Amino acid sequence: MGLFKRMKEDMDVVFEQDPAARTYTEVILTYSGLHAVWAHRVAHAFYKRNLFFIARSISQISRFFTGIEIHPGATIGKRLFIDHGMGVVIGETCNIGNNVTIFQGVTLGGTGKEKGKRHPTVKDNALIASGAKVLGSITIGASAKIGAGSVVLKDVPDHSTVVGIPGRVVVQNGYKVRRDLDHHKLPDPIEDRCSQLQEEINSLKSEIAKLKEGNSNDNINL
Repeated sequence: MGLFKRMKEDMDVVFEQDPAARTYTEVILTYSGLHAVWAHRVAHAFYKRNLFFIARSISQISRFFTGIEIHPGATIGKRLFIDHGMGVVIGETCNIGNNVTIFQGVTLGGTGKEKGKRHPTVKDNALIASGAKVLGSITIGASAKIGAGSVVLKDVPDHSTVVGIPGRVVVQNGYKVRRDLDHHKLPDPIEDRCSQLQEEINSLKSEIAKLKEGNSNDNINL
């Protein structure tokens, strides 16, 4: 694919994903996520030619201006959309597929000083919401959704929604997963369990009250 066609494709995904985008001029000049992706493509080209210092220099300059840190060794597919982007970190051995959406504050990082493949693989059409941390050499499945603030340490199956710390799969293959995500309407397994426990406590209180009432009546009859 030609350079200008790829750049046009990168801009088009902004219009698809962000209703605030109005003109190509605005997108080109003001969207830091787009700038970070373009800078990474240049840095990655140098990285593949073993020109590591130049690649890292470009990466650091991009980080300074955009607030987004993408290691030049990371492999990124087509139409990556980084929304807002401040605080996003993408590690060296990350492999990101096509049509992936990442929100601000996301970390695709490692878990320590392990060697080799130590960062996540994110498959096509995945969405990772604000503040999520995806750590280690794990795989985020196609069309998966990671909820805001989640910490994901294990593989996520295709067409799944993960929330919580540590991340738990709460939806899987029940329906065709949409690429949008209502951050404030995610299921919360901890809250659900707490609600169940509260219902059990209320039921036990009701039983105890009935027993006390029965004992009181027995004493009166005596």
